[in-house]
Order: sequence, then structure tokens, then C-alpha cells
Amino acid sequence: MKFINHNGKPFTFNLELLKYLGPGFLVTVGFIDPGNWATNIAAGSEFNYSLLWVITLSTLMLIFLQHMSAHLGIVTGDCLSESCRKWFPKWVNIIFGGSIMIACIATALAEFLGASIGLTILFGFPLYLSAIISGSFILALVTIQKYDTIEHIIISFVSVIGFCYLLELYLVGPDWVQAARAAVMPKIGSAEIFIAMGMLGAVVMPHNIYLHSEVIQKRNYTATDEKRKRQLLRYEFLDTLLAMGTGWLINSAMIIVAAAVFYKHGVLVKDVVQAAETLRPLAGNLAELLFAVALLCAGISSSITACLAGGTVFTGFLGKEIDAQKIWFRGGVLITAVPAILLIMILKNTYMTLIWSQVILSIQLPLTIIPLIILTRSRKVMGRYANGRFENFLMYLCGGIIIFLNILLLLSFFGVSFEF
Repeated sequence: MKFINHNGKPFTFNLELLKYLGPGFLVTVGFIDPGNWATNIAAGSEFNYSLLWVITLSTLMLIFLQHMSAHLGIVTGDCLSESCRKWFPKWVNIIFGGSIMIACIATALAEFLGASIGLTILFGFPLYLSAIISGSFILALVTIQKYDTIEHIIISFVSVIGFCYLLELYLVGPDWVQAARAAVMPKIGSAEIFIAMGMLGAVVMPHNIYLHSEVIQKRNYTATDEKRKRQLLRYEFLDTLLAMGTGWLINSAMIIVAAAVFYKHGVLVKDVVQAAETLRPLAGNLAELLFAVALLCAGISSSITACLAGGTVFTGFLGKEIDAQKIWFRGGVLITAVPAILLIMILKNTYMTLIWSQVILSIQLPLTIIPLIILTRSRKVMGRYANGRFENFLMYLCGGIIIFLNILLLLSFFGVSFEF
């Protein structure tokens, strides 16, 4: 297909690219999950638009880190967990593997909880019953075990979520000038750091970094010549860029809606169900319905990716074949899903559970980024596709920012005040 560019010269759009779209969206739904709902609602209702920059910064880091993860999978044919087992000592892999499994469970807790809350809002079921219904349905979807089918389901859910929030933005009428300014002007203090780190963990999710390096291999990303390999790597980057950009828009919309509705009316949200109920008198019945539908779709779709990540990580670190039909993979799925469902039935404060689950992810992030840096910069591992100086600089920058923010979070726990 040919078009005319601004110089009046024709250029070609390669329709083959469309065949390679999908893995990025499978990963993206993980950062428009119920954990994002809780942290973004908290950010908007407590701090107005001021933390929008966290979403912008986190998404930029996410695009690069997910690209590096996919790059590793395409070049080596191994996912991140397989590469860790292959190149690191056993005691190091115990730390990396153990921490990422905890992160997968924390992720699944947020995802299953969100789906359950969505069901409760829509149909009035008790939360424990919603957890059983949604958990059973999600595990049934995971057993499909066909990545292309799951990708289509995920993209459909992402479309519904995006449509719901587009209508929400129309209904609430936000201050776009203030929102645009906050999206690019960083400001952080001891009062905001806990919520900001929850937002960071909800966007740059460690289980997604592991999952991307595996699902990218389910597409035909193999090549025998140099030119074809580089073309496929460009396709992967465009898929990642488009998918993560969509996620940035939806996450930003969550904060903007919360700021325009809750902060504007002085409502401090302490519960996701409360958020939905409060929308009704402030923004109308349709706003509440759209909120619940979007939350349910986000919970179901992101729960699928959390379970897939758990199975991938579990089998990869054990050195077993990553095959969805094998017992080890299914064991990893159950280890991820069952504790999450049980915890939903025990824990009382669902809102803080969602936020804390995302903070756990931000704390684990350095233990995911460190092996990714080491592996992708190594010529022994990556050959001619090893990171150059610029890629290494960006990797160190991402890791440094995340570690610095974690230090600020730790200081806040000890009552240290700061403002930047």
C-alpha cells in the first residue's frame, strides 16, 4: 500500500506489520488492571492532577524495558526466566525466581480482586462469591492456551475499557490545561511517595517484563538473515509502542476522571466500590455503569496475563519446558491463582490491598531489571544484538530512577519528610 509523504514522495506501508501486532497488547492489559484503578483513583482523589507525570515517566520506562525483554526473547529464543537459569548461579536464581513468584501472586491478587469487585458492583454478589465465579471463569480462559485467541480476547477487553473511559472523560469535563501541565512536570513529596510508588509498580510490572520475552516467541519472529531479523525487531518495537501508548492514555484518563469528579467535590476515596457508587450522584448513572464494566474487563483480562506469567516464570526457573499443556506450567498457574483467590476471601480492606499489592511490585522491580540489564548487555548472550552504549545508559537510568524512588519510599516509612 503506497501513500504520499510531506515531500511529495511515495512511501510504502507494509501490511505484514499487522500480523505481528498482539503480544504488546497482551502485556499492556497488565498495566491497566485493577491495581491501576486503585492507585490512580487514590492519586486523582487525593492529589488532583499532580501525579499524572508518574504515569508519563513510568510508561516511557515501560516501553523501553518491555522492548528489551522482547528483544532478549527474539534474539536468544529463551524467555527471561530461562535465560536467568542458564546464565546465573543457582543461589542468585533462588532470589530472582522467588521474588518474581511473590510478585506474580501479588499481581494476581489485584487482578482477581478487581474482577470480583466489578461483578459485585454490577450484580450485587457478595465479594467471596464474585471471587469464586470470576476465578473459575478466568482459569477456564487460561486453559484455552492459544496465545492468538487470548490476544484477540485481550484486545477486545482493552477496546471496551478505552471506550468506557472515553465516555467518562466526556461526562466529567476535566481541566485539560491543568492535566497537560501535570503530565510533564514532576513533583513529589513524602505525602505522595506511597501512592506514586504504587502507580509505578502498577505500570512497570515485573511479571510483564518476564511474560513479554516469552509471548513474543509465539509469533513467527524467526529469521535466517540479518535484514529480516532487524525488520522483525522493528515490528516488535512498533507493536510495543502502540500497545503501551494505548495503556498510557487509559491510565491518564483514570487519574483525570478521579481528579475531575472526586477531588473537585472534596471526596476522598477509600474503596473502589465507594468510587463507583460516588460517581452516580456526581457524574450520573451511566458513569457508574461504565466504571464497573471497565473494571470487570480489566480484572478478567489482566488476570489471564498474571496466570500466564506465573506459569512461565515457574517453569522457566525450574528448567522445565514452557508448554501450557504440561503439568509444571499448570502448577505455576495454580500457585499464582489459588493464593490470590483465597486472600480475597480473607482480607477486609480491598482498597488498601490493591494499593499494597502494587507497592510490592515496585519493590521487586530492581530484582527484575538487574538481570535484564546484565543479559541484554552481554555479547556472550546476545551476540551482535547486545546493547550499545545508549541502550545501556537508558537501562541504568531506568534502574536508577526506580531504586531512587524505592529509597524515598523507605525513608517515608521512617517518617522522613522531603519535597522535590
